[in-house]
Amino acid sequence: MHDLDTVRAALLAKPGAEETYPFDTVTLVAKVAGKMFALLATTAAPGQLSLKVDPGFGDVLRATYPAIQPGYHLNKRHWVTLTLDGSLPPELVQELIDESYRLVVAGLPRAAREALATAP
Repeated sequence: MHDLDTVRAALLAKPGAEETYPFDTVTLVAKVAGKMFALLATTAAPGQLSLKVDPGFGDVLRATYPAIQPGYHLNKRHWVTLTLDGSLPPELVQELIDESYRLVVAGLPRAAREALATAP
């Protein structure tokens, strides 16, 4: 999962996910219930994807994979930026998208979480 279309599709496949462009016309911000769970630089080559992570796991990821760095223009403790240069296993990219989404949903009010759980 290294091409931008595949990553974009994976982000938008999450329940309640929406695509927004609040910063400019080239930075896709994926949100759930109005909360950001991913940023995708759509014109960068190679692509860059920023995701929320558990701080301890983020430390391990950064130490293990050169293509994973502290979140660019984000809280470096809670966000990582993946360079989609082909060096990261596609399963890892999907796992990190899933985890970022899960972390953001877990922080939503109960009613919002329940609405997502019952959404088609």
